[in-house]
Amino acid sequence: MKKFSLSLPLAAGVMAAVLASAATAQEYSLRFQSSDPAGNANFIYAQEWTKLVEEKTDGRVVVELLPVETIVAHNETQDAVAAGIIDGHLTDTSYFSGREPAFGLIANPVGAWSAPEQMLDFVRNGGGKELMNEMLEPYGLHFIGATTPGLEAFVSKVPLDGVDDLAGLKMRAPEGMVQKVFAAAGAAPVNLPGSEVFTSLDKGVIDAADYSTFATNQSQGLHDIAKHPVQPGFHSLPLIEISINKGIWDSMPEDIQAGLEESVDAYAEYQVAQIRASDEEALANLDEGITVHDWSDEERAKFRTIARSQWEEAAAASPASQKVYDTLVAYLEEKGLMSE
Repeated sequence: MKKFSLSLPLAAGVMAAVLASAATAQEYSLRFQSSDPAGNANFIYAQEWTKLVEEKTDGRVVVELLPVETIVAHNETQDAVAAGIIDGHLTDTSYFSGREPAFGLIANPVGAWSAPEQMLDFVRNGGGKELMNEMLEPYGLHFIGATTPGLEAFVSKVPLDGVDDLAGLKMRAPEGMVQKVFAAAGAAPVNLPGSEVFTSLDKGVIDAADYSTFATNQSQGLHDIAKHPVQPGFHSLPLIEISINKGIWDSMPEDIQAGLEESVDAYAEYQVAQIRASDEEALANLDEGITVHDWSDEERAKFRTIARSQWEEAAAASPASQKVYDTLVAYLEEKGLMSE
């Protein structure tokens, strides 16, 4: 059999090409910390994002996603990213509202959204992304994009078909914007930990609760005692940011930056679809006696108008909050979701 061999110059050239290819195959190895624990469904979903990062950047960026508290506390990741202790985070923006109140307003303007697609479009095309970077970049972070754990359903033991039915409603709502908006709508909210929601509903301490997505509420047995859920929900839809150290971002070529942005957009669509599928499965397997209430567009708009009064109060907290408020309201008015 005839043997073939490479000349030394050719062999050297081949080796150089192989090394060059290996060098470009993985240009960035990054560690991001999540605000979710390892067993949480949203942390499990987020593994898909790390796969999408590799796919959209042709393997030039690899992300290791760490569970909450792995390196620092959930409310310390912003400083950790800026300092280079971790390279980025996937987190609820409202955790940092103590530093800048506008983070809380943009993270969850209670009552603004009736579907995840509305919030994502606001971020991508309505000025949200620019607002996030105006607020984050001075702290040494760059906002890549947003996702969401979904629109929360509303748990209720009594029929709720619109805003008027909230009058006097004894309900659980956490302190802050959620509680203020429901109080403005005429409800009687109380602050209870999530661990006490089931027992409080069962004993009649409350008749309704802000809690989680429809599938989660169903899996925890809440519909067994609160048989009038509102789905889709009308109040709470959190923005989850995916941000990176600004120095690392600035060092990246434009095609990698574009790939990372595409990965976040694709992941948001994936997560929303997964949560929606879970909710639809739960809806298809409801026990008898449970009545699902879906508010009309008109009732959702009424609630949004009430919520606006609380957004206005939040807007006074800082110049950035005012800018978030102005941009949000302009978007909602443009899309016909709120009367001018």
